[in-house]
Amino acid sequence: MLLTRYIPCLLLKGSGLVKTIKFKNPKYVGDPINTVRIFNEKEVDELIFLDIEATPQDREPNYKLLSEIADECFMPLAYGGGIRTLEQAKKIFQIGIEKIAINSAAHQNLKLIGEVAAIYGSQAVVGVIDVKKNFFGKLEVVSNSASDKHKQSPEEWAKELVKAGVGEIMITSVDKEGTWEGIDVAMVKRITDSVNVPVIAHGGAGSVDHLKDAVQNGGASAVAMGSMVVYQKKDFGVLINFPDKKILEKI
Repeated sequence: MLLTRYIPCLLLKGSGLVKTIKFKNPKYVGDPINTVRIFNEKEVDELIFLDIEATPQDREPNYKLLSEIADECFMPLAYGGGIRTLEQAKKIFQIGIEKIAINSAAHQNLKLIGEVAAIYGSQAVVGVIDVKKNFFGKLEVVSNSASDKHKQSPEEWAKELVKAGVGEIMITSVDKEGTWEGIDVAMVKRITDSVNVPVIAHGGAGSVDHLKDAVQNGGASAVAMGSMVVYQKKDFGVLINFPDKKILEKI
């Protein structure tokens, strides 16, 4: 297992996998079960699945699909999307998923994090922060597929999430997501300097150099990848893949 984690971050829409650009225009990229099988063969250390419709549609997670995914998955699995109550979180863990990722629900009920952490431990709760630049170039915390804005700065919200009980933060740049342009390393550094829990950098990774930048200059403990692991390269067709571990070990 690599010291730094490099994690495919896969987006669910209905029963299929999609990829977005800046959280918009989801394009179908494949079947989640087949994709998990490929990542099993590549001996990926961890997977993250995010349901991009659950919260906007105000519905619960798709437990049946998640159960099928968990049954196929050989590596630790995190899931986020539509988790609003402790009972829903319990169902996710009972399926065999090791971590839940909480984003929008924390803005409505921050106590949910502590309730889950009290039973399953902080390491089982990932606090997800989506960040977008406003008209003036200032970073704003957003949620609900970037449709809701929040008053806290990214650093302030990260600290609140850690105080509430999350064991890990995933910071996503909406402006970079799906662009292949590189991770917003300055944004990641602001978070890693603010909290003492592992930080997953997400949004914009398009090369191994981008991953290296997030780790060495952003202080990230892990990097989540989307486009990089579902496409051959930018503007090319779908190809489920993963960087050579020998190359990643040199980062």
